[in-house]
Amino acid sequence: MELGLLLVMTFTLVGSTTAVPDQYSRAVDWLSRYGYLPPPDPRTSKLQTKEGIEEAIRVMQRFGGIQETGIIDDETLKLMSTPRCSLPDIVGGEDMRRRKRRRKRYALSGLKWHKTDLTWSVHSYPNPSISPRLTNDVVDNLMFYAFKSWSDAAPLNFRRLQGDSSSGATVGGDIRVSFASLLHDDGYPFDGQGGTLAHAFFPGRDEVAGDTHFDDHEIWSYGGDSSTIDLFTVAVHEFGHALGLSHSSSDPSIMRPYYQGPVGDIFKFKLPSDDRMAIQELYGVKDGGRPGGVDPDLPRLPSPPPPKPTKYSDPSFHERCQGGFDAVANIRGEVFFFKGSNFWRTQRDRSLVSLNPAQIKNFWRGLPPGTDKIDAVYERKSDSRIIFFIGSEYWVFKDTEAMAGYPRPLSEWGMRRKNGQLVDRVDAAFVWAHNGKTYLFSEGEYWRFDESRKGELVTRQPESGYPRENKLWGGIPVHMDDIISWGKGDAYFFKDSSYWVLMKGGLNQDNVPRKSIGEDWLRCPAPPSTATAANPRFPHECRCDLRGSSSSLRSSWILLIFVILVISEFFRV
Repeated sequence: MELGLLLVMTFTLVGSTTAVPDQYSRAVDWLSRYGYLPPPDPRTSKLQTKEGIEEAIRVMQRFGGIQETGIIDDETLKLMSTPRCSLPDIVGGEDMRRRKRRRKRYALSGLKWHKTDLTWSVHSYPNPSISPRLTNDVVDNLMFYAFKSWSDAAPLNFRRLQGDSSSGATVGGDIRVSFASLLHDDGYPFDGQGGTLAHAFFPGRDEVAGDTHFDDHEIWSYGGDSSTIDLFTVAVHEFGHALGLSHSSSDPSIMRPYYQGPVGDIFKFKLPSDDRMAIQELYGVKDGGRPGGVDPDLPRLPSPPPPKPTKYSDPSFHERCQGGFDAVANIRGEVFFFKGSNFWRTQRDRSLVSLNPAQIKNFWRGLPPGTDKIDAVYERKSDSRIIFFIGSEYWVFKDTEAMAGYPRPLSEWGMRRKNGQLVDRVDAAFVWAHNGKTYLFSEGEYWRFDESRKGELVTRQPESGYPRENKLWGGIPVHMDDIISWGKGDAYFFKDSSYWVLMKGGLNQDNVPRKSIGEDWLRCPAPPSTATAANPRFPHECRCDLRGSSSSLRSSWILLIFVILVISEFFRV
């Protein structure tokens, strides 16, 4: 009964052509994380209701400035996947949620500094291998101007505490700035490149009050372009939190939760009126002060680099869009594309986290130094462990950390070919949603395993009757790069720059269309030939060049081809 109710809620609250149940669950998690829904309390049986979730979606859509539908449609999913600040949009519980429905303007956290002279310091700087455009001096100066944008509007004075953070000396201050990755001991881990960009703690008496953290996996820059994140813009936003402001639904506002790109010339930047009103309600209106502009006593910044000439000029474009991935894996509902020493991440709605790749060594801790090729990866469903295969060894990961005792030899899996030889390499691996079994592929053969038992299995043995030949999976290449289960349990096979989908657990399906990995998953442009390609259901269809024909002849040829296709479809059915 409860399962049936959940399914009814799921398909009522998602668009018919957009979200699927796992997207619905992720959306509910998102709404709870950013304050639109109270967390469920199983102790008091306080669970989410259909009406409550629908209203939360409407509030989120209103706050984000998109059409209010009350369902998780394409526009809502797109907004949920936009890089943003990791602080909640609504702070203060049910009463604040009700007030958010009534007004659209700035919000205050209810906390403020009870002084106007504040100190700040930088504890760590961006990783130069990830953000090579930013020197420490440029970061310091960008922080200065980010603070100045607030002190220009309110009677606040910011003074930097000098210290040599590189020597390990502790530098204090009211607002402490640092660049950190993943888990960083504050209870709010970052998620790698894309997703959440930064967070700051509201004023108060806690040790972390005012602290501002930036995700060091992001590619930070001064004057960001399509492939980087502008540090000044994000810093102004986060310092607003450190001063006591919550997120704003107004547009324009620097306190909108979603990253909006660079603000332009930072020397001429002034807070939008919504943000000025907010900071002045907390600290009062600035009385006089120096005129606008930059005087000789203020730090100087180099001219920002010119914008990149085209959207696809990033260095990783060729690697990302030519295909030929070493491994593809569905991990925690996101699809990871591994190639060489890098990987790309695609979220549940197929939005690419970043055009630029992340380095495997920076995300997956415990693989051998210099790892430049992953053979296969999959997530074990019994305990959410992630299994990596490289050559004749395998690793088991808990989240992004390798577990103790690995690597172990692949021979533990007990896979032997029909000639009795032990398998020394895995080509592809996935858990088939159709039956919950694990499949490993190697050189034209595959083995099936039952990993439904929880806990680590020191030795594994394939089910009887295996290996079998890959050609049993009809309609797809015999030798594939990797496989995942995705969507409603369909099996996705990846090879070179293409992929094929076997729907709903079917094996020998006729006319499985070839699709483009780059276009559908990795934000790559269609190749020039796509516009004139043959019908994908007839990949070997002959094409005639009609460019020199007269208009009537061209029309006749088009009509003839159309009739042939219709007749072919009639006999196919």
